[in-house]
Amino acid sequence: MRYMDPAIQERLNAHIKKKGLRNTPQRNVIVEEIFSKDEHFTADELWERVRKTNSGASRATVYRTISLLVEARLLHEIDLGEEVKTYDPNFLDRPAHNHLICVDCGKVLEFEDTHVELLNDCLSKRMGYTPVAQAIRIEASCDQLRIKKSCPNLIKARVEGKRLPRQR
Repeated sequence: MRYMDPAIQERLNAHIKKKGLRNTPQRNVIVEEIFSKDEHFTADELWERVRKTNSGASRATVYRTISLLVEARLLHEIDLGEEVKTYDPNFLDRPAHNHLICVDCGKVLEFEDTHVELLNDCLSKRMGYTPVAQAIRIEASCDQLRIKKSCPNLIKARVEGKRLPRQR
């Protein structure tokens, strides 16, 4: 478990004030839950986590809070496939990072690479642009599952009830 950076709460409070909203205990629980883990999540996965806190936060409050955080640029909506919106709480720390998604178990690995950033910069400059963001999504099959016929990530995902990729 990681602890939420106080700068996140400060930026959120400023955004809430600017929008003329009030701070609520339910929203605070949701924000804490989002930034207490270093994991990507869907709105439904977050709702399941929040329900266990007994905070009284509704599903609608979860969805509104996610939208508010995306609007405040504290949370990033990413496309990991499967036509489901996924959110990344690590975006603020590392805005230029990429994702490798296992098509077998759905595990998401983040990676950064200076070579990719250099290539991105060179390609953009050559075409007359300055890069402002970069996102690469690589879909890959698990070598361990293929070779050993078993993958602890797949087993863990099934036990935890995580959504699994559709079989191709």
